[in-house]
Amino acid sequence: MSKVQGGMKCVKYLLFIFNFIFWLSGSLVLAVGVWLRCDPDTDLLLGGDGAPDSFFIAVYILIGAGGLMMVVGFFGCFGAVRESQCLLSSFFACLLVIFGAEVAAGVFGFLNKEQIVEEVQKFYSSSIADHPNPTYNGSTIASMYHRVLHCCGGSTPDPALCPDTEEDTKDCLTAITDFFNEKLYIIGFVGIGVAGVMVLGMIFSMVLCCAIRNSREII
Repeated sequence: MSKVQGGMKCVKYLLFIFNFIFWLSGSLVLAVGVWLRCDPDTDLLLGGDGAPDSFFIAVYILIGAGGLMMVVGFFGCFGAVRESQCLLSSFFACLLVIFGAEVAAGVFGFLNKEQIVEEVQKFYSSSIADHPNPTYNGSTIASMYHRVLHCCGGSTPDPALCPDTEEDTKDCLTAITDFFNEKLYIIGFVGIGVAGVMVLGMIFSMVLCCAIRNSREII
């Protein structure tokens, strides 16, 4: 027999529906992380030896968070159906830990966003310095950046590096900034959406957990 009655029964099913949505959110976060890691353009720019790994660290955190969210969402669904105080308390604690880790990672990423872009820009600039006249045959780091980002040169387009470039081609430092800002914004928006969902989950789980405890005391 169900331990909760009336309005709390509604909360129970709301929590179950929430956890299913949370599980789906986890699969979405996992999919976005895998997409960012396996994106051919990103892999070409940062997959070589000596390339900065700050961006991929953020992506790996996203993948780990997505997988953990799927596991926690499953146990949250089970706890809501079974009306288990222990499982719901554990679910609340897991959400709190994930929420705290996500906030910390978000603050870290926001504070180091410019550093990530600067590291990639320095990596590109060093490739030009090492190869004053790189051949545009796809075999050098500079040529990969030119091909993927449709750019040429450092702070200004340099026809010597890519003679076939068009007049309106952007310089690579600007193109790198635009490219990674777009990727980091995707991570940021996904993180904000997931954080909002987690706050709702913590509220529902705590309300249901208290209702189960009160019903036991009455009995």
